[in-house]
Amino acid sequence: MKKSIMIAAVLLMSGCATQTYHINGGASSTPNANEMQNFFVDGIGQTQELDAAKICGGADKVVKVESKQEALDVLLAMVTGGIYTPRHAKVYCKR
Repeated sequence: MKKSIMIAAVLLMSGCATQTYHINGGASSTPNANEMQNFFVDGIGQTQELDAAKICGGADKVVKVESKQEALDVLLAMVTGGIYTPRHAKVYCKR
């Protein structure tokens, strides 16, 4: 019984999701912006905006934008019973 609960907990915590949007060619290994965005009740009916062009100094300098649910975000959602469900947004720029 305890073993199956531990396996279920590990599977739930390892279920992180990432959406990546490649905009302009190029490579950047470190994000220029990494922002935790706050959502409630799984973000139903909620939006958050991040101006990637402003962060990179122009739309032509944006390499990719990433929205990710990291392990900490999943843990916070589990602890609050899904009431608080944060995500991380990252912006990568050309150098």
